[in-house]
Amino acid sequence: MLNVYVHRDGQTAHVDRVEPEWLDPSSRATLWVDLAAPTEQERRVLSDVFTFHPLAVEDATSALQFPKIEPYQGYLYLVLHGIDATPKQTQFASRDIDFFLGRNYLVTVHDGQSRSLAEMRDVCSRHEHILADGPVALLHRIVDAIVDNYRPLIEQIEDRIGKLEEEAFTGRERLAPQVMKLKREVSAMRRVLIPQRDAIGRLARREFAAISDEMAYRFRDVYDHVVRLTEEAILFQDRVTGIFEVNLSAVSHRLNQIMKLLTVMSTIFLPLTVLTGMWGMNIPLPHFPGGDNVQFLWVGGIMVAIGLAMLAVFRRNRWI
Repeated sequence: MLNVYVHRDGQTAHVDRVEPEWLDPSSRATLWVDLAAPTEQERRVLSDVFTFHPLAVEDATSALQFPKIEPYQGYLYLVLHGIDATPKQTQFASRDIDFFLGRNYLVTVHDGQSRSLAEMRDVCSRHEHILADGPVALLHRIVDAIVDNYRPLIEQIEDRIGKLEEEAFTGRERLAPQVMKLKREVSAMRRVLIPQRDAIGRLARREFAAISDEMAYRFRDVYDHVVRLTEEAILFQDRVTGIFEVNLSAVSHRLNQIMKLLTVMSTIFLPLTVLTGMWGMNIPLPHFPGGDNVQFLWVGGIMVAIGLAMLAVFRRNRWI
């Protein structure tokens, strides 16, 4: 879907197409062209109307690109990853959004699932000053919304890590798949946030002439938020690794306890097996006092005494 917003003479209008005169250097119009899940014909706007570089157009129309920023003649090409967490969303999944920032225009290309851009389109329709502030200010608003939308899912992942940390000491073997799944999500988050931090940092350092000092200050605030998110993602990676190691140690400890119990039982029953085997043979054996009727009681009592004595020895040596 092609959405074109133009601000002229103090008014913002939602139009169907881009007029070539709006891109003239002398034009005072401010444009925002949003391509949401564009068709092949709508994508031609990038090359036919704006005449963007073929490599940039190819990246913008490809399935996935990692965050980056590249300067071209007359415009900047940015790739950032947005995330729109819903209350039911419990795993990290981002989508890339491509930006073309020119003198008086901003072009965004995405898969049509970005709630941040949908909200911004609604705001632009209702408030004239959004586009009146210029394309750089609009870019800042979108990037700020993208970064803010990371926070809910970051908090959900932190809660999941906290719960897994509590369960790690139980030694449950089925905890390992959950930990590995969470570890993959945190790794994906790091792969997105680290290059995104670097890209936004370049905007905050005013490496490009299109970014004024005032806008650089605003991007610096966004950059601080991304830095904190990145540090949390790195910390999450260490915590998840710790959960896996603790769970593995707990499982090993539990297995050792079970093996120790089985070993003690086997050790105790070894002499008892010998005793029952000897007195179970069909040959004449020494009899204990009291006649035939109490021989079983004698053998049973000896077996109990041996078992208790061995348990006492194990306890004194702190083997159990």
